[in-house]
Amino acid sequence: MANSPQAKKRATQNATRFAINKARRSRIRTHLRKVEEAIASGDKEAAQAALRAAQPELMRGVTKGVFHKNTASRKMSRLASRVKALG
Repeated sequence: MANSPQAKKRATQNATRFAINKARRSRIRTHLRKVEEAIASGDKEAAQAALRAAQPELMRGVTKGVFHKNTASRKMSRLASRVKALG
């Protein structure tokens, strides 16, 4: 358990930041799952719309420090190529 006032404050801040990051990660994963489902259904229009909605969420996660920039870029690239390949 934290003893000093500074350590107590840091513990509180860490818990708050963890909750915020967890919610943001969940929101991003939801957007990515919607793209995956649209790709699986074969609906190119829905997949493109879902991808357009997911891109800013992923990049926001990068600016907020939830994901690394290269991780987000890799996910975007792979999803975009799969959407493009749909007939």
